[in-house]
Amino acid sequence: MREINRKAGEYIVISPALFTKNDSGGPKVSYQALYRVWRPQRFDEVVGQQVIVKTLKNAIVNQQISHAYLFAGPRGTGKTSAAKIFAKAVNCHHREDGEPCNKCETCKAITNGQLNDVIEIDAASNNGVEEIRDIRDKAKYAPTQADYKVYIIDEVHMLSTGAFNALLKTLEEPPANVIFILATTEPHKIPLTIISRVQRFDFRRITAQDMVDRMKYILDAEKDQYEEKALWVIANAAEGGMRDALSILDQVLSFSSDHVKLEDALLVTGSVTKQLQKSYFLQVAGHDAASALHTMDQILDEGKDGQRFIEDLISFIRDVLLYQESPKLINVLATGLSEDDFKQLAQAASTKTLYQMIDTLNEIQDEMRFTTHPDVYLEVMTIRLCQIQDAGNEAAADGATSAEVKQLQTEIQSLQKQLADLKNQASQPVQKTKATVKRTATAPAHQHVRINLEKIYQVLDNATKQDLVNLKNMWTDILNVMDPAHKSLITLSSPVAASPEGVVVAFDNNFLLKRATFGSLAENVQQAIQQVAGDERKVSFVPTAKWPQIRHDFLAKRGYYQKGAKKAGQAKAPEAAPKAADPEKTKISQTAKKLFGTSQVEIKDD
Repeated sequence: MREINRKAGEYIVISPALFTKNDSGGPKVSYQALYRVWRPQRFDEVVGQQVIVKTLKNAIVNQQISHAYLFAGPRGTGKTSAAKIFAKAVNCHHREDGEPCNKCETCKAITNGQLNDVIEIDAASNNGVEEIRDIRDKAKYAPTQADYKVYIIDEVHMLSTGAFNALLKTLEEPPANVIFILATTEPHKIPLTIISRVQRFDFRRITAQDMVDRMKYILDAEKDQYEEKALWVIANAAEGGMRDALSILDQVLSFSSDHVKLEDALLVTGSVTKQLQKSYFLQVAGHDAASALHTMDQILDEGKDGQRFIEDLISFIRDVLLYQESPKLINVLATGLSEDDFKQLAQAASTKTLYQMIDTLNEIQDEMRFTTHPDVYLEVMTIRLCQIQDAGNEAAADGATSAEVKQLQTEIQSLQKQLADLKNQASQPVQKTKATVKRTATAPAHQHVRINLEKIYQVLDNATKQDLVNLKNMWTDILNVMDPAHKSLITLSSPVAASPEGVVVAFDNNFLLKRATFGSLAENVQQAIQQVAGDERKVSFVPTAKWPQIRHDFLAKRGYYQKGAKKAGQAKAPEAAPKAADPEKTKISQTAKKLFGTSQVEIKDD
């Protein structure tokens, strides 16, 4: 609320409509977030999805309405809004060119969520078979107020396997005058049998230009002041989601008292100012490691996230690279820098150097995902960027013998050693000293992975070669339905034993095995196997190097070797006489081949 200057004879009348009752009975100002107030109510208001909007409008105009649709795409791109607009358009009797009128009773009821024939369901909290069966039973009845009964199921990928099966029959033979609209951010988790029965629309990320234009329109309507550079910062931070952009804009308006300023937008989004980025780039391009490290510390001290810092830097170098190729490729206003700034940046480093910088940044960004000490990686990254040399400067760099260079080389070796230690043990704390690049080295403590042998033996007791072959044939499909983060952990592994109730998976990489053992990977693999194979199996993890010994110990503990041992006191057969096949040994070898496969078993005589 704005301040009121009290003067003699002046008073302000505030409408009671601005207030609601709070729990204690007193007045409370009612406020709605910008993304709710400015939610699209017509197809023309949906930002950045022109192809989808045109297709849906033409389908309504030509009466080519399908019984089921799938709206897939990133968060905040207009999926649910488009679904509600579509529900209004198909039921509106006064629509024009496929657009709802938003004035009739039906449109108003749908907008307010009060029409019984338009049902919006959150699949994240209603993902069971009973909820879907209830929908299927009620869908048989004709709509009571509208022409079409529309079911909007949001986050449909959260439905269980049984719920999808219950929904499948309804989608295959839909009742008359019933439309299903499924919305999801993860379409890869939806069974192909469902996708093949719907019309799929892929909502794309909204461009920064479209988001800036929309925010300008809203701020002009709200009569709020703004700096255009601040809007570009918000649009870039939203990463293609219009709802995210409006949420950030709401925060900035609250922070800066209804005036969107560049510095406030940078603070709220956690982005790095362009001037600091420019200084950092010029310092690493000029091989000034000490100054670059100081600038990086200044950026981190302002609360900037390490991953976000790298992403902003990659985008910054990309802009410089495009400007070198052709200045027309860059919208200078959108970058927050001037034409003179880009001319200076373009001359600071060659194209080859920029390529090497981007490769280094991508490598460090990938390694930082599994660490709790990003500052060490950022310091190593800074020094590595400073070491990148142009072809003409390599000879001069090789001949440099100053004390400063030697000191930096020593510091680089120390930091690289700490980086290697962190890779072996991501959870070991590193004490940061007051100096920028000096750190206290600590001896890595080896973490042993506990292997549940009893659980593995239960699998081996019932394991067969055919179960293992079947699982290996499905392994690629199982990986494809897993969460991307978990998939990256288990890509370098493979099943080595399988039974109808369990699976043993061997890991080549001990670091990934530790993360798999102490995380929720096993549960995710079990769900993926159930989704692909249709049955539940317990998952156990083992190191690939220890698997032969585990297999040998299992056979020994189960007594297979003892059964084939020669009885005490039995005389040896003459050397010249051929050895007869031992039935006990034959039984052991057959059992081993059944468990592990012929290729994995080698029979040796004592």
